[in-house]
Amino acid sequence: MPATHAVRRRFAVMAVLPLLALAACGYGSQAKEDDTAEVATGADKIEGLDSVRIGYFGNLTHATALVGRRQGTFQKELGATKAEYATFNAGPSEIEALNSGSIDIGWIGPSPAINGYAKSNGKSLKIIGGSASGGVKLVVNPKKVTSLKDVKGKKIATPQLGNTQDVAFLNWIADQGWKVDAQSGKGDVTVVRSDNKVTPDAFKAGSVDGAWVPEPTASKLVAEGGKVLLDEATLWPDKKFVITNIIVRQSFLKEHPKAVEAVLKASVETNKWIAANPDEAKAAANKQLEADSGKALPAAVLDPAWKSIQITDDPLAATLNTEAEHAVKAGLLEKPDLKGIYDLTILNKVLKAQGASTVDDAGLGTS
Repeated sequence: MPATHAVRRRFAVMAVLPLLALAACGYGSQAKEDDTAEVATGADKIEGLDSVRIGYFGNLTHATALVGRRQGTFQKELGATKAEYATFNAGPSEIEALNSGSIDIGWIGPSPAINGYAKSNGKSLKIIGGSASGGVKLVVNPKKVTSLKDVKGKKIATPQLGNTQDVAFLNWIADQGWKVDAQSGKGDVTVVRSDNKVTPDAFKAGSVDGAWVPEPTASKLVAEGGKVLLDEATLWPDKKFVITNIIVRQSFLKEHPKAVEAVLKASVETNKWIAANPDEAKAAANKQLEADSGKALPAAVLDPAWKSIQITDDPLAATLNTEAEHAVKAGLLEKPDLKGIYDLTILNKVLKAQGASTVDDAGLGTS
């Protein structure tokens, strides 16, 4: 594989390790039998498909998937074709599920999408839509860190080596003129890779001094006495940057464009409903989080977390390219050729039909 299309060998190994651990217990939590949406009776299956398998994370940054599932919007658009779901905790496991055919379409962060596309030499996936911007913060223990310069010498958690927030934090560190070995996390700042589920406990115990994390983890840390030192949105033009995209398996896109269109129509409809009904949407997302994890978020966490996330159909393609450049600068990625990673044809068709503005692929679309 040419260097311009490949992830460094060491990064590829890194990405597989957490995947193996997750694969041991399956790709994700499969759809529950108590979904409120029912398959339409008397309707035809879209392109003869029995089901469309949709993946997402149990994060508020995947609000479109959470709300669309809870409200039954995906099932409504799919008619007699059943919407099936799987939830994931890490990007590599969702990419593997997509590659293996265990899911067809997924909501996922930019770094896993970039890595999956690059490692497959542009053959595994396409980004077909946007979903969310923002919702990432640097939260610290105010007793130990009172200013940005105080971050030097501290232990700061990120969710996973090479994940979207890890890359962003490494880039911010470099911008401060500090040095950190990306692989070990050791240097002027100690970067501790910690699952979002355990980071609040680590923060409470004092084993980390802060964390660069997405919502709702950031707000959970604030609830434990943390202070928001930096909102990542302030580092981006117009305070917008992609945090969640919609991806599809390329073979599924080619063989079942009408099914993809149904899912994207449901996504656009869901985002429109979220914008018009923010409080109801917040409650719906929390209900789905509770159904998926067994525990709803308390208002003290849910309310500020929800407020910091922008739901959008726009994949914010220019910021994806910048995030790839950050990974290259950190030494985690060989410069990838991202030409063709986007195919926004169907999304723009849906948006036009609804009288909405179309979105741009920043020159990284399918020719």
